[in-house]
Amino acid sequence: MRKHWNPIVLIHRTNTRPPLPFPCPDFNQSFHPSTCILIKNLDHMNQDITVPPPSNSVHKPKLRPTLNSYFNKPTLFKAFFFCFLPFLISLFLIAYLNQSSKNSEMVLLAGFCNGSDIANVDSSESKSVPFQETRTGHACSTMGEPCISCTTFNILAPIYKRLDQQNQSVRESDFRAFWLARNKKIVNWLLYERSSIICLQEFWVGNEELVHMYEESLGAAGYDTFKLARTNNRGDGLLTAIHKEYFKVLNRRELFFNDFGDRVAQLLHVQSVAPFSINQNESVQQEIIIVNTHLLFPHDSSLSIVRLHQVYQILQYLETYQRENKLSQMPVILCGDWNGSKRGHVYKFLRSQGFVSSYDIAHEYTDSDADAHKWVSHRNHRGNICGVDFIWLRNPHKSQKLLKISWAEAAFGIIKYQLKKVSLAENDAFAFLRADSSGNHITYSAFCDALRQVNLTGLSHGLSFQETKDLWVQADADGNGVVDYEEFKRIWDATWLQHMDEDCSLEDLNEGIAEDKAIGFAVKKAVLFPHEVEKGIWPENYSLSDHARLTAVFSPVRLRCSKQSL
Repeated sequence: MRKHWNPIVLIHRTNTRPPLPFPCPDFNQSFHPSTCILIKNLDHMNQDITVPPPSNSVHKPKLRPTLNSYFNKPTLFKAFFFCFLPFLISLFLIAYLNQSSKNSEMVLLAGFCNGSDIANVDSSESKSVPFQETRTGHACSTMGEPCISCTTFNILAPIYKRLDQQNQSVRESDFRAFWLARNKKIVNWLLYERSSIICLQEFWVGNEELVHMYEESLGAAGYDTFKLARTNNRGDGLLTAIHKEYFKVLNRRELFFNDFGDRVAQLLHVQSVAPFSINQNESVQQEIIIVNTHLLFPHDSSLSIVRLHQVYQILQYLETYQRENKLSQMPVILCGDWNGSKRGHVYKFLRSQGFVSSYDIAHEYTDSDADAHKWVSHRNHRGNICGVDFIWLRNPHKSQKLLKISWAEAAFGIIKYQLKKVSLAENDAFAFLRADSSGNHITYSAFCDALRQVNLTGLSHGLSFQETKDLWVQADADGNGVVDYEEFKRIWDATWLQHMDEDCSLEDLNEGIAEDKAIGFAVKKAVLFPHEVEKGIWPENYSLSDHARLTAVFSPVRLRCSKQSL
C-alpha cells in the first residue's frame, strides 16, 4: 500500500535544515533544494494552496506580528487593552446614556409641540445679541447722570404654560428639560440687563430647583431676593430682587388679599446707597417704596370689582404703612401684571391717585383711546393681545383725591359698564335703579337690589355690605336718603372723574415759587422686549413667556411744590 505523505509536514521538516542558497526558477528566490522541489510538486497537486513569498534575506523570513503574539508577551499593551481601554469605553457608554436620557424629554415634547416651538425655546432670543439700549443697568453711566432702573416681567410659571392646545392638561412643568432651558434664558437676560429693581410674577415657588437657580444666580450678581407664594398652595407667586449696589432694604411687608384669586403683593421700603443731590451743598439718601403684585385675570366682567378691590387694598396699605412709620412723602413705584389695559377701571383708578405709567410718559402717550393700543405686552390663553404690564410712578406731593372718593368713582364706573353692557342708556339705567320706587328717585334698597342683579353683590367676590354702604353715601350727595336724577346724572356723566393736575414741577422750571422741596423721579426711558410689541404686534417666534419684559429708567429730580396733596 502506497504511503501518503503530508506535504505541509514535509515543508516544515525540510525547512528545519540549515538554509542553503539555491535559486528556485519558478519563484526567483533562494530556497533549500528540497523545499523548491516540494513547492513545485504542491503546485501541481493542489492549486488552492499558496505560499507567501519569502523575504529577500537568505534567513528565515520574519512573519508580521499578530495580536496573539502581543498577548504572549508581558508588554504595556496588555495593561492598556485590559485596563485602560475598558475604562474609556465605560466612560463613553455612560456619557451616551446620560445624553439619551436628557434628549428623551425633548422627544416626548415633540409629540405635543411642533418643531418650531421646541426650537424657539432654545433660539428665540439667542438669535441676536441683546440691543445695547436695553441694557439698562449700564444706561445710567452713558447718560452721565445718576439713575435707577426697574424691570417687571411675568415669566409664565411652567404649571400654567400649555404645550398642546388640543390637550390643555399637558403643561411645561411635566418636562424638566423644557422649563429649565426657558428659565435659564430668562435669568441670563435679567443678568445682562442688570436692573436696579427686578419684579417677577408667576414665579414658580413650588419648585425648589427653579427657586434655587434664581436665588443663586441673582445672589451671585449682587441682588437681595424676596419671594412670596400665593395663598392656598397655588404653586406660583412673586419674586422681587433689589441690587445691593443701588439700594438697601429697610423694611418689607407681605400683603395677602385672601380673596377669590388668592393674590398677594410685596411691599419693600428701600433707601438709595448713593446719595442724591438736592443742591450744591446738600444731598440725601432717597427712600422709595416698591410694590410688586399680580392682579386677578378678569375671566368675566363681574370679576372687575375684585381687581379693583385688590388695588384698593394696596393703596390703603401704603397709606397705613407711611402713617404708622411716620414717613414723609416719598416716591412710590408699583410694578406688576395688572391684567387690565389703559381703558380699564384699574388704570383710571390709579391715575386718579396720582400715578403715571412710565412707559406712556417715556413715549409721550396720552390716556386717550387713540393711544390705548399703541403697544401691547401680553397674549393671553385666548389669543388676545393687550397691554397689561405697567411700572407706575407717583412722586411726592402729586395731587390726588381722597382714596375713598377715587374708590367710589371707580366702582360707579364698573356699575355703569355693567348697565351699558345690557344696552341700558342713561334714562333706562335710572329707571332700572329706581325699580318700583313711587317717586322719581332711587332708594337704598332698590340700589342694593340693582347691584345684586348685575352680579356686583351677593357673591363671595362681590362688594361687601360696608363697601355698598360707602358707595351709597357718595351717591347721595345731599344726604337726604335718596338719589334723585341730578345726583344720578352726576355719576353717569362721570363729571368727578377728571384727573387732577400735578402740583409739583421741576425746580429749574419754577424759579422762585416755593416752598416745599422734595426728591422725585423723572422717567428717562422705557422699553419693551421683544421690540415688536412696542408697535402693537405680537411676534409669533417669541416663546420666552406670554408677556413682554418692561424696563424703565428713572433719574432723580428736585421738585418744588406750591401746595400739599388733597
